[in-house]
Amino acid sequence: MARRAEARAQQAQDSGPQRIAKLLARAGVASRRDVERMIAEGRIALKGEKLTTPATLLTDLSDVTVDGKPVRPPAAARLYAFYKPPSTLTAERDPKGRATIYDRLPAGLPRLIPVGRLDYMTEGLLLMTNDGELKRQLELPRTGVVRTYRARAFGDVTQEQLEALSEGVEIEGMRYGSIDANMERRTGRNCWIEMSLTEGKNREVRRVLEYLGMQVSRLIRISYGPFALEDMQPGEVREIDRQALEQFRATLK
Repeated sequence: MARRAEARAQQAQDSGPQRIAKLLARAGVASRRDVERMIAEGRIALKGEKLTTPATLLTDLSDVTVDGKPVRPPAAARLYAFYKPPSTLTAERDPKGRATIYDRLPAGLPRLIPVGRLDYMTEGLLLMTNDGELKRQLELPRTGVVRTYRARAFGDVTQEQLEALSEGVEIEGMRYGSIDANMERRTGRNCWIEMSLTEGKNREVRRVLEYLGMQVSRLIRISYGPFALEDMQPGEVREIDRQALEQFRATLK
């Protein structure tokens, strides 16, 4: 009952005037932060007049243009699982000419934006969506969505050291929250370690393992919330079942 009441309250809130950044994010144009940047660059207009503030309140996007083009009405939220290959950037373009995820995504997909990021050499599950609000919801620290990684690393570490990460750790002034880490297998000084966390700070897994004296040679994200990489291959993409997506979304705080 409480969940339904909360959903009705959210629906009522979404039916009134909203900040343009939220509406454009919902329409999949860009994240809220990127929309604010686009407004500052003069790329977004209302009835032909360039906007100067992201605080503009609207009920819909019927008179809004981005780069001179009308904005399509928001489509139903869709979520895709993409196996990001290593040596690709989670970015739209790279000034240095390196490959990005958009160079690796198959043709024929709707416009998609990534949920969070994986660094250049990290591979594995990258969720992609057409809905900026869903992206934000999945990324918010308060929702506590668990991300799980498998790391191949070289060095000496004990299970006791890994278990101590459940208390969190501070590295060069940066505090990392609780991490559930377990040794999967070891061959000499090479090992596979599985690590689950909810914060997903920049290069968190690599930095924590390096702090423990380990050299990471391969890092794979194998799941994000209930969505798993399973038997996908690098460059492969599949759409998440919409019912499964809505069921999961209803559990988020």
